[in-house]
Amino acid sequence: MPEFRNLTLNFGPQHPAAHGVLRLVLEMNGEVIERADPHIGLLHRATEKLAESKPYNQSIGYMDRLDYVSMMCNEHGYVLAIEKLLGIEVPERAQYIRVMFDEITRILNHLLWLGAHALDVGAMTVFLYAFREREDLMDAYEAVSGARLHATYYRPGGVSRDLPDRMPQYQPSRFRSKKDIERLNANRQGSLLDFLEDFTERFPRYVDEYETLLTDNRIWKQRTVGIGVVSPERALQLGFSGPMLRGSGIEWDLRKKQPYEVYDRLDFDIPVGTNGDCYDRYLCRVEEMRQSNRIIKQCIEWLRANSGPVLLEDHKITPPRRADMKGDMESLIHHFKLFTEGFTLPEGEAYAAVEHPKGEFGIYLISDGANKPYRIKIRAPGFAHLQAMDEMARGHMLADVVAIIGTQDIVFGEIDR
Repeated sequence: MPEFRNLTLNFGPQHPAAHGVLRLVLEMNGEVIERADPHIGLLHRATEKLAESKPYNQSIGYMDRLDYVSMMCNEHGYVLAIEKLLGIEVPERAQYIRVMFDEITRILNHLLWLGAHALDVGAMTVFLYAFREREDLMDAYEAVSGARLHATYYRPGGVSRDLPDRMPQYQPSRFRSKKDIERLNANRQGSLLDFLEDFTERFPRYVDEYETLLTDNRIWKQRTVGIGVVSPERALQLGFSGPMLRGSGIEWDLRKKQPYEVYDRLDFDIPVGTNGDCYDRYLCRVEEMRQSNRIIKQCIEWLRANSGPVLLEDHKITPPRRADMKGDMESLIHHFKLFTEGFTLPEGEAYAAVEHPKGEFGIYLISDGANKPYRIKIRAPGFAHLQAMDEMARGHMLADVVAIIGTQDIVFGEIDR
């Protein structure tokens, strides 16, 4: 008989399935994992320290870069904490726009997660399908903010600008025929809301396609059913949130339990798993995409029927209109002061949390009355999930580690913040 001995294996940081620069030190008995030790810090950006050295309104862009798949949800948590300390109420239209883009972001996140998770486990097609839909939603990001990824669209007091009345069009090029251009521009003839409405009509059919490829696929089930099981009690003790917690059977969603913005006026359901394994977490996230689609539809309906301001008119916090700035000295001064010094927050502390696609994303802000935070602490959901890696992987095979990293939906920007 061959002699087996324990070996220590380095998984990552340069590994396509490590989802960033995760270094896992695995103690293995043959192919079975006896201990998994995650090493982080290879990407450390000191986001919290950077935010403490800049005026409040200059750190919104840093939030996008924390989790570069769930950009606007990160911004949302940050601006909510600032608004809490300022004690300001955001215009209703801005609240609906924020909720709509939070849900667009949730779909964007889950699409990338689904494609990458399936790819890690060995299914190539889903990745290509998911990116087809991400393209449309990225165009919606670009239409409102000018950027496809790091939007910096939310502001303390609302959002930077109202929704555009027309969508950018594909231009003729030597790579595409005239017929292709017409087909691509067919749903771009109206406003952003028309474009999104067209997307929400098509999207449930696309989710059905993903499920056809995966949900009853025997290879997918063999790789995910019974893998990385976490009991409801243990999920709570480990600080899980989002789909990781709901997959274990605990119905906890901040949009329902601690509603913010206009979530309490919207109709949607919270998918909950029963077994707490990779497969249940997959089912929860797929159903979440359908529910997000429902929420976006309701927001579109409301935004169509109601116009109004999208930013507070208090120019100590929000910039004046460009047109006013060109002709009015007072507005020019406000603009200059706001973009050089920013604004001050009253002394105190605030914690604001949002239901981020990966779980509870919170910002704890301490102000000493200056124009920059005295202390900012980011509660990143991925950080809490990664600590469970050892417990979830123990006793499984090496190939299952890849499925467990995938089911945790880890992005390293927020872990190594």
